Amino acid sequence: MGNSLKSAQFLIDSRLADAARGSADAAYELGMVYSSGASGVDMDLIEAHKWFNIAALKGSAHAPYMRAEIAEEMTAREIIEAQKQARAWLQMTSLRAA
Repeated sequence: MGNSLKSAQFLIDSRLADAARGSADAAYELGMVYSSGASGVDMDLIEAHKWFNIAALKGSAHAPYMRAEIAEEMTAREIIEAQKQARAWLQMTSLRAA
């Protein structure tokens, strides 16, 4: 059990690092992990929407479709929160790059 948690955390950490460098693929993969609860990560539609939003902004062709799909299962407040978190992430990473 401990090893699966460690590998899930490694997956998240490596994808976060790649997403911080602007990888649309990494952001999309994070969206997939959070939307499905894969790799031992709890399903979190707000987090998934956030990552699909970021992936879409970075150029992922599939992210807008996945974002729209999970949005159907979310409340308006949850979507607003996901958008807020996406903006905060983008602002934080752009400040680091400057």
